[in-house]
Amino acid sequence: MTDTAIPTSDSPPDQGRPARSYAKLAADESREDFSLRYAPHSFRRWSPSMVAGTALGGIAYLADFAIGASIVFTYGFTSGFASILTAAAIIFITGIPIARACATYGLDMDLITRGAGFGYFGSTLTSLIYASFTFIFFALEGSIMAQAMHQAVGLPVQIGYLVTTLIVIPIVFRGMGALAKVQAWTQPIWLIGLVLPFVVLAFHAPGSWGAFSSFGGTEGAGSGFDWIGFGLGTGVALSLIAQIGEQADYLRFMPARTEANKRRWNAAVLAAGPGWVVIGAAKQLGGAFLAFVALEAVGKTHALEPIAPQIEALKPWLGSFALPAAAIFVIVSQIKINVTNAYSGSLSWSNFFSRITHKHPGRVWYIFLNLAIALTLMEMNMFAALNKLLGFYSNVGIAWITAVAADLVINKRIGLSPPYIEFKRAYLYAVNPAGFGAMVIASTVSILAFFGLFGTYAEAFSTFIAAGLALILCPLIAWLTKGRYYLARPNPVNGPDADVPDITATHLCAVCETAYELPDIADCPVRSGPICSLCCSLDSTCGDACRKVRDAAPVLMPLPTVRPA
Repeated sequence: MTDTAIPTSDSPPDQGRPARSYAKLAADESREDFSLRYAPHSFRRWSPSMVAGTALGGIAYLADFAIGASIVFTYGFTSGFASILTAAAIIFITGIPIARACATYGLDMDLITRGAGFGYFGSTLTSLIYASFTFIFFALEGSIMAQAMHQAVGLPVQIGYLVTTLIVIPIVFRGMGALAKVQAWTQPIWLIGLVLPFVVLAFHAPGSWGAFSSFGGTEGAGSGFDWIGFGLGTGVALSLIAQIGEQADYLRFMPARTEANKRRWNAAVLAAGPGWVVIGAAKQLGGAFLAFVALEAVGKTHALEPIAPQIEALKPWLGSFALPAAAIFVIVSQIKINVTNAYSGSLSWSNFFSRITHKHPGRVWYIFLNLAIALTLMEMNMFAALNKLLGFYSNVGIAWITAVAADLVINKRIGLSPPYIEFKRAYLYAVNPAGFGAMVIASTVSILAFFGLFGTYAEAFSTFIAAGLALILCPLIAWLTKGRYYLARPNPVNGPDADVPDITATHLCAVCETAYELPDIADCPVRSGPICSLCCSLDSTCGDACRKVRDAAPVLMPLPTVRPA
């Protein structure tokens, strides 16, 4: 395993010491998990099925239950059902190329975004979009967990918010290894708790599904199809589109695809990447069904809280034990997802602040920032404004994800974008208008539509406007600019034209004096040798000389070192 670190100085090194020294927490890869860089093959020691299982364990959340119930209660079954399936189809299609890129190149969503049309600083804004996804959904999941603890043991909800926040810290602090163990150990409990209520209802309320399919909602929407309700409901469901970023945080540890494992690899990437939404859509519909069955017994407000419908469904078989059984299921589910939310948030904040401040104290410190924001949202009772908050967020999230997917599927296929993902500062323009411009324009127009500027139908279909504009504008802007803003200069280390017989070969970084695999290395004229991607990102004194001096002499790189098999 290699080490990463934080810079304590950009000054010349003392004799015998590297130019950049490393803080203990940032240097421990069992916690850091290559948070700001390429995940090397030497670290990808999990099997495809193990990575997929861990990634799918992170979608145990019950926000799907609450979101599905909210959509169907507001817009009726027919419109809600169509909304959920349409959103799932869009999320699945856009997720395929992103999942494959992350697994192939060993990069997280932020680094993929850099090289897929956004540029080095252009992706900074998307780091904030992604970070906001993680703390919004942490707060939503934490609220559900606090409701369960209040029902089970009478713990005040406000104190429950704090407990749900603190309980994930020891797990997230330890990194991917600890997350993988938690997901594996809790999976049987989660699966039993997920399926059991529906089994009970199949025996004790077999006619409920027929009644549910003609449900007109609680707001007078009616049981028929309504275009406005369909558009608004799809917008709420599409707020989950950024979940592919959390899946990518696991997919980057997928082992290399080979002839021997390609079938398992392809299946694992499909399942762990866009495949999450198949389960997610089923959970939304299932959550809406449970809420409908419990509506008369618990009332509308509590029916939207997953714990109450769970209890009502289990009562025929478990009686008084239904409450603790439901509480255990909810708490386990929320821990499984919130360790992922907190982990992914720490990665996103790390990426954001490393570019803004040129410092990296370690991923683990940003856990506390993400959790503090999430706790504040919980205390502000964000659960009460669920539809409006998620509907607004989805306009930005879908513009970002669609622009990245358009670059991977369209621009790279027709030659407007480089045929590989370049994520290192040394080779990227600060901003690429193809993806970044498409996202900004699409999200701005769709947000104006969301607030009613262009009429009722545009308001309802604002997320479709965001997706359509991003899909069209990304290749259009790349074509108008002739793709010139993708690469500031060619990559002679591991670019398409470089002769790289072994991608796992390493170079010793001239700054931190640590060996990294070739995809993580750039040629640096300021250091007159190889530099790792993190040291390159954190350098505040180079003035981007490698990208600005057009007639600079080529950097003579030493021969890479090949690790023994």
